Amino acid sequence: MRFLIHLALMITVALGTGFGLSWYALNDGRLLGAVEIGPWQAWRDVGVPGPDPYTRAYIARSGSLELGASEGLQFTATLDSDNRRLDRNCRYRIDGTTPPARFWTLVPVAPDTGAPVTRPGGPTDFHSGRLSRAPDGSVELYVSRSLAPRNWLEIAGEGPFDLVLTLYDPSSLSGAGANVAALPSIIREACA
Repeated sequence: MRFLIHLALMITVALGTGFGLSWYALNDGRLLGAVEIGPWQAWRDVGVPGPDPYTRAYIARSGSLELGASEGLQFTATLDSDNRRLDRNCRYRIDGTTPPARFWTLVPVAPDTGAPVTRPGGPTDFHSGRLSRAPDGSVELYVSRSLAPRNWLEIAGEGPFDLVLTLYDPSSLSGAGANVAALPSIIREACA
């Protein structure tokens, strides 16, 4: 009798662990196939001819048309640099340097739909051709509902949001392909 109880317990643990890891890999899987740089995350094998199984699951799950490995690289931030969820009631400063790329965009989007959360009728994104830089080449961008200095993008609505940073043709200037060493930090300054 004791043997049967241990056997049933082992089978339950094995099935729970197996199904649990499979569910995680298919529904998230970032620990297995994504790269993290500060609060930013990207799937490193998106756009290559033979992606790993976790990246394939991500592509199938998202249903989006991804850039090729030499065309660009997309980073997403759901948290600020202090690991707090990005919230539309707060003002954020994106501070630092952007990796070398021919062109880049930064878009605040809704986490469930991917639609921009900016004010209707206003600009929907920051891009490398529409901002002022410091003399050292660094950027200081603000994303908030309230007015902020210099480079400011007004967001609307309530609830959480994500920031999507897309680097287009990163190999054209760096010669290193999709290797990115540092990305700007995301600093929460104040909340309403």
